[in-house]
Amino acid sequence: MDDRTWNDDACRACLRWGWTAVACFLLLGLGLELLHLIKAPFYLEVHLRRELWTLAHAHGTLLGLVTVAYGLSARRLVASAAGRRRGAWLMRAGLVLVPGGFLLGGVGNAEGDPSLAIVLVPVGALLALSATATLAAGAWRRRPRPAAATPPATPGHASPSKKKARRR
Repeated sequence: MDDRTWNDDACRACLRWGWTAVACFLLLGLGLELLHLIKAPFYLEVHLRRELWTLAHAHGTLLGLVTVAYGLSARRLVASAAGRRRGAWLMRAGLVLVPGGFLLGGVGNAEGDPSLAIVLVPVGALLALSATATLAAGAWRRRPRPAAATPPATPGHASPSKKKARRR
């Protein structure tokens, strides 16, 4: 990562939010393992809650890493600062809404159905998808930089730098 990426507010925000999310959702995974260890009935006896909270942990960790990748890539793939800001906002909103919907969907749910908060999941997924689609489009549009024009050295001919060295 170069200083230009760190100096871009949108990229820096994605790096901060992404790594924070990875740490938090890995910690959530440890908490879920602890609930298994102590055999907490409110967790183990409700299969849907256990499944939704596991999905929150997995999606939160994965989307945290995708947000970091966005932060590292956006400077090169999205030309305008406004486009980077918009995409970073969409990515961070998806990072919060998808695992938040799974987590809250397992709180106060009926036996067979998640709570109404589960509607946050597809909304967040669409936001994160639109941010990553912006990066993908930028990757397809980006042209490789032309290589530096250096004439190939021919056998028997010294390069200009070698000729200067011989004159000295």
